[in-house]
Amino acid sequence: MKILVVGSGGREHALCWKLSQNPKVDAILCAPGNGGTARLGENVPVKDDDIPGLVALARDREVDLVVAGPELPLVLGLVNALDSEGIPCFGPCAYAANLEGSKAFSKNLMHEAGVPTAPFRVFDEYDEAVAFVRKKGAPIVVKADGLAAGKGVVVASTVDEAVDALTDMMVKRSFGTAGARVVVEETLQGEEASFLAFCDGHNYALLPSSQDHKAVGEGDTGPNTGGMGAYSPAPVLPEEKYAETAELCIKPILKHLAAKGEPFKGVLYAGLMYTEDGPQVLEYNVRFGDPECQPLLMRLETDLLTIMFACIDGKLDTIEVRSTPQTACGVVMAAKGYPGAYPKGMEITGLDEADAMDGIKVFQAGTRLDKGKTVTSGGRVLCVTALGDTLAQAKERAYQAVDKIHFDYSYHRRDIADKGLKRLS
Repeated sequence: MKILVVGSGGREHALCWKLSQNPKVDAILCAPGNGGTARLGENVPVKDDDIPGLVALARDREVDLVVAGPELPLVLGLVNALDSEGIPCFGPCAYAANLEGSKAFSKNLMHEAGVPTAPFRVFDEYDEAVAFVRKKGAPIVVKADGLAAGKGVVVASTVDEAVDALTDMMVKRSFGTAGARVVVEETLQGEEASFLAFCDGHNYALLPSSQDHKAVGEGDTGPNTGGMGAYSPAPVLPEEKYAETAELCIKPILKHLAAKGEPFKGVLYAGLMYTEDGPQVLEYNVRFGDPECQPLLMRLETDLLTIMFACIDGKLDTIEVRSTPQTACGVVMAAKGYPGAYPKGMEITGLDEADAMDGIKVFQAGTRLDKGKTVTSGGRVLCVTALGDTLAQAKERAYQAVDKIHFDYSYHRRDIADKGLKRLS
């Protein structure tokens, strides 16, 4: 069986790694891939937003399954385009992918489906948005409606900050057309958790809870990033609360989209905030999170390929999705300066030594192969992920592996999973 994985990050390396464990898989293509995926299969220089190029690649290479890692190709209609060619793709159709592609669409759908979320307003006119912000006061959240690479959300502590954010998005177009429309919503206070489920349009199978660390600096300080580390499970969302939480944030969305004739198939990711009033949905993603994917796939025991085809075929209720009771912790090693400007091209050493450690897997993200050497090519370079019998052990193992890896201008947080350890104590 031949599989095409779309994307180039640590999530895509993890997907290739997990799928390669199925004995039926004899070839993996990754478009465009990275230094890690190149060691598991063949990287093909087709970008993740080139829908015609990806369809042609899948058709010409007689691919049996396409797996979309990031959200962009899903929002652009990759599943729909492949469906017209009779090629199965794991992920939602373009309409359902708007849960992530448009924050206004997502918030309105939550409202229609009765999902708990912060009160909000949607604006197409700058002056109206500014007037609303001045009337409501701060703190307040301003979100670009469209995809902005995880950077289109500003939690403004003052009215001036909120107006500046509106100016950047709607007037200066710092996020292009993504900021032409904005969502303004009340600020939620609490601790976050990520809750993901495999979905086949009607049925769902829950993955364990996890928690991402968005801020670049320790103690959740500094600008937001794509994620500096994650661990699973997250004590803020214990296993005994999974079913109840799914009734709040997974089941209503699946039911609502199915009723619209646009069933959701793939991974539905609810970003939750645990407030004094209980869990509220901050946002939905329509794919695995990165770096949550890495700890979650380390824990997943059921064959991933089997799960994906069950989702596509509407037969998820015929299989059991199991994860190990062990804990997993992933620490992102980044290039100093990220999420701003950062250097590239530094040689990475110690990868094989770290990978050989018990319970460790080093997932590559911003890397490429250069004359047999692995060098950095992005801001988030690696996600060093460890299994452990406890969260403390998983964290200890992850940092032991981190300490064996070196590249110039390397940076990582040392407090990944500390919130979970504090809650457990």
